[in-house]
Amino acid sequence: MLEEELVVYYFSMSTIDEIKSAIHNLSRRELARFRAWFNEYEADAWDTELEEDVRAGKLDTLAEQAISEFEEGKCTEL
Repeated sequence: MLEEELVVYYFSMSTIDEIKSAIHNLSRRELARFRAWFNEYEADAWDTELEEDVRAGKLDTLAEQAISEFEEGKCTEL
């Protein structure tokens, strides 16, 4: 239900200031629900961005460097 509520707010709010104001007006319980939803939303967005970067090959150089350093014995076990 929170997600549906946020969709309604999204279409009725056009600026960050309006969104900030709405957040300031939330009860503690509503703020906790919003925070939980937003944390999940942000984590999903991060995962999506990382997956897109991997598919685009943006991490290939770093992976190759890590493998090379491992093979050269430059790594320490944790």
